[in-house]
Amino acid sequence: MKNKSIIIFILLTLLLSGCSKSNVSNNEVDSKMSDSTQPNEMKKESSNVKIDYNEIKPNELGKIMVLMYHNIGQDESTWVRTPDNFRKDLNTLYEKKYRTIRLNDYVSGNINTKAGFTPVVITFDDGNENNFRVFEEDGNIKIDPNCAVGILEEFKKSHPDFDTTATFFLNSNIFNQPEYVDYKLNFLLENGYDIGNHTLYHTDLSKSNKETIQKSISQEIEVINKYIKDYPVNTLALPFGGKPQEEDYVYSIKGEYNSISYNNTAVLLVGWDPYKSPYHKNFDFSKIHRVRASETNVDNVGLYDWLNDFDENKQIRYISDGDSSTICIPKNYEDVLNKNIKDKILITY
Repeated sequence: MKNKSIIIFILLTLLLSGCSKSNVSNNEVDSKMSDSTQPNEMKKESSNVKIDYNEIKPNELGKIMVLMYHNIGQDESTWVRTPDNFRKDLNTLYEKKYRTIRLNDYVSGNINTKAGFTPVVITFDDGNENNFRVFEEDGNIKIDPNCAVGILEEFKKSHPDFDTTATFFLNSNIFNQPEYVDYKLNFLLENGYDIGNHTLYHTDLSKSNKETIQKSISQEIEVINKYIKDYPVNTLALPFGGKPQEEDYVYSIKGEYNSISYNNTAVLLVGWDPYKSPYHKNFDFSKIHRVRASETNVDNVGLYDWLNDFDENKQIRYISDGDSSTICIPKNYEDVLNKNIKDKILITY
């Protein structure tokens, strides 16, 4: 009698197991690009993020804007945004469901942007005083509310879910207030901003040999590390957008001069369009395109031109699934996916 009970139990277990395997959804999940499982099973194992794929329609192979700013000033021009217009830019991005991420998180694919929203990267070139201006009042250092950092900090307080951040690419005259360099650089690091390399003397690397390229990059690292020791200055915005000759381009990525070595994780060009997802098979961290964050003399390739194109579906916008451990895309995008990515779980729907 006991043996019969055991046999019946085993048969029931096998029957129930077979029924559960037949109850599958239409979603495909390719775990770590090879192992097949179901989306719900994957999410239980890898994330607490639960979304309706058909409602949110995530596409993490869409394009991402890396915005290029230079100056914040009183007179609008090609390379200048007024304080009010910069505030308008931030508000427009916020309302259109864009959220800022760090440059290094973009290139590494560490994107935790909320599900249904789009990551955007903000950059400033040249390290002008109008990027970060301070003054003293009653013995305290205060930030000018109309400089870039002042506006960003104000926006951060009123829009905490914007995840406000930016990268500042610096030259020799770091924000042009020598007595406050130490304060400013440490403030940036302590408040979620990043510091990048724009070469010490804004050198046109397209007209430079390999020694000059390495010298120009290394010298700026040396200057920055005098104030913030051991900080990894590992992103480069090419001055004038000047790309080194092809045979020397490797030195914009990696090199050494006077015992100072560098290995850049991102090299940025002067902008004209949104760039590829870090999961795209043709993504190139060493030649990242940027978008001109302006409305003046932008030749139809400015921030608002691309925002309109995204709104009208003329460009495919990156839509996050809210989980940095997964790559979520429509099935018809699999052909442009970088199949060599091994540390993510792929979800298709």
